[in-house]
Amino acid sequence: MRLGDGMVEPGRVEVERDVVFGTGGGRDLKCNVYRPPTSEERLPGILLIHGGGWRSGDRNQLHGYGILLGRAGYVCVASEYRLVGESPWPAQIEDVKAALRWMRANADALHLDPDRIAVEGNSAGAHLALFAAATQHDDRYEGSGGNPGVSSAVRAAIGVYTPTVFREEEKVRGSVPVQAISDHPTPGLAQEVSPLHHLSAECPPVLLIHGTADTTVPVSATMVAYDALRNLGVPVELHIYAEQAHAFDADARFGRRCADAMLFFLERYLLEAAATPAAVSG
Repeated sequence: MRLGDGMVEPGRVEVERDVVFGTGGGRDLKCNVYRPPTSEERLPGILLIHGGGWRSGDRNQLHGYGILLGRAGYVCVASEYRLVGESPWPAQIEDVKAALRWMRANADALHLDPDRIAVEGNSAGAHLALFAAATQHDDRYEGSGGNPGVSSAVRAAIGVYTPTVFREEEKVRGSVPVQAISDHPTPGLAQEVSPLHHLSAECPPVLLIHGTADTTVPVSATMVAYDALRNLGVPVELHIYAEQAHAFDADARFGRRCADAMLFFLERYLLEAAATPAAVSG
């Protein structure tokens, strides 16, 4: 489906599926676009990145957030990325950055403000969201997925149960095995793929959400990132939900609460950013 082919129903979020945003591994990469009810203004945007352990999942997983955030006036783009079984790292982050460049390059068609784009992800997608935010000035991960020369910078990042640290063999607080993201890890890969390793004072504001009963990604992964961001002077907000396991926001009650937290965070760091000049439109 080409951009603009969707049907609009007044007062409802319009969903356009299978929109091509770039190429990777010799094939088209696709996304779903969530357009808020008609507005005359340039709207802020959010890239939604699905989870699945870097090995499964698809762009439809965050449909609920696309609707909830779309109703609140955000143009949401839920993108796919090449999974580990198809292409090894860094293909995954290259595809995420290609989606961000596409959003900015197509700001007119999307009715989007190119200076107000955030990135949100869950689980493996949260890792990619935080990694994209931490490396937004690092050309090594841009890849060649389309729209060269366009910025992939973001104004804010949201991670829900985020893997932030990887380990090779020795236990490290908050870490997950590097084998989760690579079938053939090389020495030093665990450090390279860890968002914690790339954080700097230039990182945009970050919202972190996690549950204390998570046995897939330990809650300490979020805690160490929170501490690191605070020490760097980066605005960072932390929401910890007691006794909640991985993917707890699949429960609609928690999904709505998480969306509310996202919206309040974005209101302060994305909507109010409209009054602050930024050189991110590239």
